[in-house]
Amino acid sequence: MAKVPPFTELIAATARSAVHLETRDAYTPSDPAFLAWKAGRPVPAPAGREWYDLVRENTARGVSFRRARVVSEPLADYIRFEYESTMPNVDAGEQVRWLPRHRAPGLLVPLCDFWVLDERFVRFGYFDGNGEFLGDDLADSPDVVRACVDAFERVWERAVPHADYWPA
Repeated sequence: MAKVPPFTELIAATARSAVHLETRDAYTPSDPAFLAWKAGRPVPAPAGREWYDLVRENTARGVSFRRARVVSEPLADYIRFEYESTMPNVDAGEQVRWLPRHRAPGLLVPLCDFWVLDERFVRFGYFDGNGEFLGDDLADSPDVVRACVDAFERVWERAVPHADYWPA
């Protein structure tokens, strides 16, 4: 994989939109916030204050953040954690929607989670079978970018806004 610039640099170069598609049922099982949540301890900033500050700063300059999560129901533990801790993301300026897999037939989406930034390039994220982050890669091929934009928009149209989603 080629060296990918830090996400903060990618967002700083973004002028209009950052969309993120999440398709896994488990992420970073070693995440301290997730482990605290599993232990029943309070988690004041699950994604980290740096993330919320990044979203606030960039939405203030006009960048739209949209996140769509394709999820299995009943929710896996990590996704339940994400669901229960999504309001700080929303409060920071992210729009978040949820798409239960049973509402996804017919959708064709890439097999990797991704970010599309300004419809110029895609940052793919790779994870191992347990959900630990392995690395990322950038694609700027117009065909790949268009396919990811189209896939995200189809998911977004079917997905339920966070305020209206009640997991099974």
